[in-house]
Amino acid sequence: MRMMKRSKKRSQKETKHSSLVLRWVSIVALTIMVSFIVFSVIIYSFVGQQSMVQQKETSNEMVSKLNSSLKRIPKELEIANVVPALTPSAREVLKGNAPISSDQHNSAFNDDLLSSLTNPDLSVVVYNLRKEDVFDNGGKIIPFKNIKGDYEMTRIFKNHKQELITYQKVRAAHSEKVTGYIVVANKMTYYNGLMKDLLKWMVRISLIAIVLFTLVAYIIVRDIVKPVKEMSRVALEVNDDPNSTARIRDFHRHDELQELAVSFNQMLDRMQRYIDQQKEFVGDVSHELRTPVAVIEGHLNMLKRWGKDEPEILEESIDASLQEAKRMQHLIQEMLDLTRAEQINVQYPNAVTKVSEVLKRVVGDMSLVHKDFVIRLDMDDLPSDTEIQIYQGHLEQLLVILIDNGIKYSTDRKEMNVSAGLSQYDVHIIVQDFGEGISEKEQSKIFNRFYRVDKARTREKGGNGLGLSIAQKLVTSYHGKIGVESVEGQGSQFIIEFPALTKAQSQKLHKREEAEKAKKNKKETN
Repeated sequence: MRMMKRSKKRSQKETKHSSLVLRWVSIVALTIMVSFIVFSVIIYSFVGQQSMVQQKETSNEMVSKLNSSLKRIPKELEIANVVPALTPSAREVLKGNAPISSDQHNSAFNDDLLSSLTNPDLSVVVYNLRKEDVFDNGGKIIPFKNIKGDYEMTRIFKNHKQELITYQKVRAAHSEKVTGYIVVANKMTYYNGLMKDLLKWMVRISLIAIVLFTLVAYIIVRDIVKPVKEMSRVALEVNDDPNSTARIRDFHRHDELQELAVSFNQMLDRMQRYIDQQKEFVGDVSHELRTPVAVIEGHLNMLKRWGKDEPEILEESIDASLQEAKRMQHLIQEMLDLTRAEQINVQYPNAVTKVSEVLKRVVGDMSLVHKDFVIRLDMDDLPSDTEIQIYQGHLEQLLVILIDNGIKYSTDRKEMNVSAGLSQYDVHIIVQDFGEGISEKEQSKIFNRFYRVDKARTREKGGNGLGLSIAQKLVTSYHGKIGVESVEGQGSQFIIEFPALTKAQSQKLHKREEAEKAKKNKKETN
């Protein structure tokens, strides 16, 4: 049942991701479709306007030529004076015969007019004042219509086609009196065919383009969403099993999604480290506390049975129990320090410390505590204003651990050297003792938790084997390095390296720290 519920949840989330692809593709397709529609409308309108201008010019040219010829007739237009005004060539053309070329010099109509009259798209009708048809070119007879001015052009729609109807009053050239009317109908066959074909091809091209670009958009969006789905899959797997080692694979792409995948993996690695640290902490504490708890429990049981009446046994048991309790307290504190050292970058991301000041203070304090030791400090190669990115208390703790460790393992020579210097990019700190030394085999293990070179001797001195582990975690958490060089019977030197901060980096971190403090103070005030 639980597995079925999980698979249901997972399938629901995958469906959401599918809808994300569908949503993005729909948006892209809609954008492309609207763009193509707008583009098509603009092209269609532009071509239509240009073609319409040509058709209007054709109609106006016909009307103008007829008007220029008919206005020469001084009287009302009649069949008797309109038809004779036509040349024999024009009459023959209107009858459907071949034009007569011998009478061209006395033509009332030129060749352009003849070609216009024979244009199958143009229907010409001349009306007299009584609205009677006195001349037409054999085309469709356009009904007469009263117009307000001398000229009017209208566009009509018939059977999904457009026509232009042009009306013109004919005025006699000398008297300016209206003698008749010219009506020209332009069927615009070419225009209607052009616009129909243009619309058809635009619809086809738009549909093909929309389908093609939608397909391309789907491929692109799927490629973009694929890493997101992979991240979601890994997140679900890690959510189901926090110990899962599943990580996002390398997408081999150089963009923000690859950066997000890398950051996501780093976040999962950090979470895994925290989980492992928690397990190690619980395991280590339970393991190390088992012995002192058992000792205290043994003494208490012994006192309960028969030791209460014997002062010596009572005192011995109480002293042993107190000693073990103190050791437990010290162990717990060290474990907490170790856990905190592993989370430095969260707690102190902007801390800056001046190295020389901390070295002087720690060496001075340790010299006072251990008066039987000579602790020398050499900072000749370290500029006094050198800063590194570390919390001041942690640098002090680190130095105390190393100096205290050297003192614990010293023999007859009660000396220690602490030196510091600055190379091109790094600050070097060396803590040297002249004690027992560490074998080459054990040098790689001394930073492990609870590892003791000489367990019996270390337990006598109160060590738990956590000091160097804390030191290593502190150094690595601040992007530093720590190593050891040692010769058995001659002593050891621990070498620490930290990246040195430039003035610009130091100022930037100081500003961030001040901003964080101001933010914290504001929260506390509120």
